[in-house]
Amino acid sequence: QLQLVESGGGLVQPGGSLRLSCAASGSSFSIYAMGWYRQAPGKQRELVATIHTGGSTNYADSVKGRFTISRDNAKNTVYLQMNSLKPEDTAVYYCNALRVITPRTNYWGQGTQVTVSS
Repeated sequence: QLQLVESGGGLVQPGGSLRLSCAASGSSFSIYAMGWYRQAPGKQRELVATIHTGGSTNYADSVKGRFTISRDNAKNTVYLQMNSLKPEDTAVYYCNALRVITPRTNYWGQGTQVTVSS
């Protein structure tokens, strides 16, 4: 079992920055691929970025060059640095953990609100 707790959301002006954190507990963090997803009102949840156990990353086209995902296995934490924020980045951001060895279990955090507005 893995518990995920996100933090770092808030209200920011367009062009500003935020850093989201997701702290994991309850299991071996290093065997999980980690990701950030977001869901805007009236829209489906979408992938923002992922980072595999070996450190390889993947980004949605809409955030490439602006967002950076990273992980600190010693702190059991994954981060999402968000720069040059746009109003369309407004959403609830969710942390995800996918166990990469069997059983391939999926976990979600409770979400943190990010609002980009002037």
